[in-house]
Amino acid sequence: MSADRARILAALSAIRLPSGSDIVAAGMVRALTVEGGKVRFVLEIPAGKAAEMTPLRDAARARLEALEGIDEAQIVMTAPVAAAPPPELRARRAEASGPQPLPGVAHVIAVASGKGGVGKSTVAANLAVALAAEGRRVGLLDADVYGPSQPRMMGITGRPSSPDGKTILPLRNHGVTLMSIGLMAAEDEALIWRGPMLMGALQQMLAQVQWGALDILLVDLPPGTGDVQMTLAQKTRLDGAIVVSTPQDVALIDVRKGIAMLRKMGVPILGLVENMSTHVCSKCGHEEHLFGHGGVAAEAKRIGAPLLAEIPLDLGIRLAGDGGAPIVAAQPDSAQARAFRALAARLVGEGVA
Repeated sequence: MSADRARILAALSAIRLPSGSDIVAAGMVRALTVEGGKVRFVLEIPAGKAAEMTPLRDAARARLEALEGIDEAQIVMTAPVAAAPPPELRARRAEASGPQPLPGVAHVIAVASGKGGVGKSTVAANLAVALAAEGRRVGLLDADVYGPSQPRMMGITGRPSSPDGKTILPLRNHGVTLMSIGLMAAEDEALIWRGPMLMGALQQMLAQVQWGALDILLVDLPPGTGDVQMTLAQKTRLDGAIVVSTPQDVALIDVRKGIAMLRKMGVPILGLVENMSTHVCSKCGHEEHLFGHGGVAAEAKRIGAPLLAEIPLDLGIRLAGDGGAPIVAAQPDSAQARAFRALAARLVGEGVA
């Protein structure tokens, strides 16, 4: 078996620092290359800490060489010698260098909508649980700062901890690692934040959270085309966006604006999801299209993107989300859950999750 980056990063994530973080989450693993059975990377350490970090380097080498398919691990320790530039200069350099990957995260996918109320967060939560059921290591970032609903949908309460005062440890349920501003504030507390505070919160939840080694991080965006969407696209390397909409014309008008913004920011559109696509009466079995039907499929065809899934309007999906267990977790064999499982399997099959 040939070594691959995902296995290597997962193994290195087990090498813990005294702060409680690991060398991957801390951004210490640099210039990782894999050639056949040989692995090389640079371990960037703080200046003057070579003696303290040598056991970590040796532990990393031993862990990698114990993996099947790896014959040799070459690790070079380096330390910065120049003083760090001021924050203003660092910010300008980061902006000039363009979107950056998240250490240890293989894929970052945004779940977006042009309009609120179309079930975007419900789709994101169920997709996250479905991907975990497919064997993927999944993170879910609730970036909807004004309306963070993922803690309730994922059944997660409590506050994330920060043992070193710098790195935040996220919480976990249903096989998904979650971070949300909703975990930092009371459910009935209003966050009255402007652009700079929004951008700062998003950057903190991305860069200062110990996500560990993930196959995919889903980012549940707020609706519309605001600061959060632009900051994410400018700062973080995205593999693409999934756009959620109901089939009605009013929703599709805003979807077009959202897609136009994402494309201007260089974010690939992986496809569209038609939510609340159809409703089947639980009493008589009659099927109705309460919001119309096929509008999202037509829009996907118009813009040259695939229709990824059609999700029904169903009471069970709503009750499961309100109860803290998305229907993929609560009723995994139901027809509603199968729609989300098919979406997850498609993303895995296409290599984006």
